[in-house]
Amino acid sequence: MKQRTLEIMDTTLRDGEQTSGMSFSASEKLTLAKLLLTELNVDRIEVASARVSKGEYQAVLDITNWAKENDLIDRIEILTFVDNGISLKWLLKTGATVQNLLTKGSLNHLKYQLKQTPKEHFKLVENEIRLASKNKIITNVYLEDWSNGMRNSRQYILDYIDFLYDQPIKRILLPDTLGILEPNETYDYLIELVERYPKKHIDFHGHNDYDLSVSNALAACKAGVNGLHLTVNGMGERAGNVPLASVVAVVNDFMPEIKINITEKKLYKVSQLVAAITGFRIPVNKPVVGENVFTQTAGIHADGDQKNNLYFNDLLPERFGRKRKYALGKTSGKANIEKNLQELGLKLNEIELKKVTQRIIELGDKKEYVTNSDLPFIISDVLGSSNAQKKVNIKSYALTHAKGLKASTSIAIEISGKVFEASSSGEGQYDAFWKALKKIYKREKRKLPKLIDYATRIPPGSDSDALCETTITWNDGNREFLTRGLDSDQTVSAIQATEKMLNII
Repeated sequence: MKQRTLEIMDTTLRDGEQTSGMSFSASEKLTLAKLLLTELNVDRIEVASARVSKGEYQAVLDITNWAKENDLIDRIEILTFVDNGISLKWLLKTGATVQNLLTKGSLNHLKYQLKQTPKEHFKLVENEIRLASKNKIITNVYLEDWSNGMRNSRQYILDYIDFLYDQPIKRILLPDTLGILEPNETYDYLIELVERYPKKHIDFHGHNDYDLSVSNALAACKAGVNGLHLTVNGMGERAGNVPLASVVAVVNDFMPEIKINITEKKLYKVSQLVAAITGFRIPVNKPVVGENVFTQTAGIHADGDQKNNLYFNDLLPERFGRKRKYALGKTSGKANIEKNLQELGLKLNEIELKKVTQRIIELGDKKEYVTNSDLPFIISDVLGSSNAQKKVNIKSYALTHAKGLKASTSIAIEISGKVFEASSSGEGQYDAFWKALKKIYKREKRKLPKLIDYATRIPPGSDSDALCETTITWNDGNREFLTRGLDSDQTVSAIQATEKMLNII
């Protein structure tokens, strides 16, 4: 089967930045631009809106300087406006070479927002395109509110694209600006335009107001569009834009006639980085990149996986640089627990396994959150296994924190019967504690894992704020694992979680 290539334009740095409460710094934009183009291999990126701020100008300048050095400048795009060349001058100063000109794609917007006739608008648009062409700038044209335009003023859209057909532009960009479309409508509107204008490159730009953005993107592909606009983690205003990772998986698995250039294995890494930079956490059940999407919870699923991968589908975690996990809780069966024991290199006989399974079910009934890192301690508690006894004990600590001064901590820690002491200061109490701990482990030539994530919350099911739960994610070079602590003091709960990690390693 002959494949056609679908262009992916990522607009995380422009439309994604319109997520409420979100703003990228210039250095963050440059970092993400590099990742999107070189790691993910996105075809094009829209990085900013013209004339927004000095910071935005500096961000674009940094990106274009880097892109020129790496022969990627034609893949950098800027949103510009119909403003008699003012946006274009801004763009030219940055060194960018592609503008995405924002124009009106519905008669409603044209009439009530700009108070212009179609003829007047087309003339102004023509002037912007001519100025860009004169300055050797490539122009793509957005038809803002195009979906409402097709619904309510279809003839205006046809007249407008008829006008654009003879203009020196590269692409026509069709946004469902308000996220009003459903898949059948998306397909009908787009196939009409694709068939009417076969020589024009047409992009679809969706929004997720009805949670239909991925379905609409799939419908757009079936209609024959040449490109899609997506964002990492579906970032964007209101309910967000079309999520990049989901669309890549859907197109790769359900549309063999289409080829996309995205490197699947890097999707999770980039997704995590964007979440870390923005502070907007990824929902645990978000397809492809969510924490739980490759986690089997029911014991019967783990049993089926053991027997012939009965609960696997084509969406294998290894495609995205991830691993399948098996949750521990009240629905766990022996197969779930065996899978986790294998990962830890532990083996139990049938009687022992039954006892440990029963204990995990009891903990699940009490809404306790159990991870495979807890298994050695559960085994120790249930079976009295000396191999899982606590060998590291944080005997004492003194935590101080005063306004205007760095926090400081002194700790005493017992490792296999021997006590070690150290003191340090840091940006906060836990930071000071962690630095003191590192001093001890460095002195004793012992390795500590990397701290990957740190989250504090009131325990699930609690009706009081008297206790807080701290969950820390660690990476020891071979795997990631979680430990938890529970205390009325946030720092103490983090120290408890750290002590559990020290015993695990």
